[in-house]
Amino acid sequence: MKAVVCKQYGPPESLTFEELPSPRPGPGEAVVRVKAASVNFPDFLIIQNKYQYKPPLPFSPGSELAGVVKEVGDGVEGFKPGDKVIAFTAYGAFAEEVKTEATRLLPMPEGMDFPSAAAFLVTYGTSDHALRDRGALSAGETLLVLGAAGGVGLAAVEVGKALGARQSSSHPGLKGRRYTGRGPLPEKPWRQPAADWLQSSFSTASAPRPRRSPWNVRSTRFRWGSSAPSGHRSRS
Repeated sequence: MKAVVCKQYGPPESLTFEELPSPRPGPGEAVVRVKAASVNFPDFLIIQNKYQYKPPLPFSPGSELAGVVKEVGDGVEGFKPGDKVIAFTAYGAFAEEVKTEATRLLPMPEGMDFPSAAAFLVTYGTSDHALRDRGALSAGETLLVLGAAGGVGLAAVEVGKALGARQSSSHPGLKGRRYTGRGPLPEKPWRQPAADWLQSSFSTASAPRPRRSPWNVRSTRFRWGSSAPSGHRSRS
């Protein structure tokens, strides 16, 4: 299989593209054929030895992926070859095949395509945790999203809308202007299944909410990407 490999710490230009043996799963592990993998900011830090998590050299970077289960090891329950999955691997996703603990796998929401799924877990999971678990955002409150042009910022806009908050958002490219939106987000066939998946995967109904802080920041009710100038696109 082919893989991107970090042999020494440095910028992305120092990475190599190599042919490696296909991995085999051990007990409690699974091998996933990678269909798509996203690039997140920690990926740039980890290859420069600037991140808190430091895998031993050499390693393949890439913290999240979407793909199809190829093989499972002994003791794995809930997943079988052929299942479409999302995985947060911390590293290793920039390869054609990845071996990971089965506990890192999650079923891919029905109707979601592989590129969207590969860029979903970190951005939406981060925003969901920040707004609900940390910010305790409630319907009718106002959420301000600063930098609503990257993956997490755009996800925060959508998560905030799903929670019923009023919203306002901006990013540095707007040069001090603030954009607000009132219309619905474009329909995507995977949006509601994904929202249900987030609800079940990232929160517990009985979990205590944190005490509110006057510095909590919130936002929502935006059209997808309306906080960015026309033609501007961001990648997670």
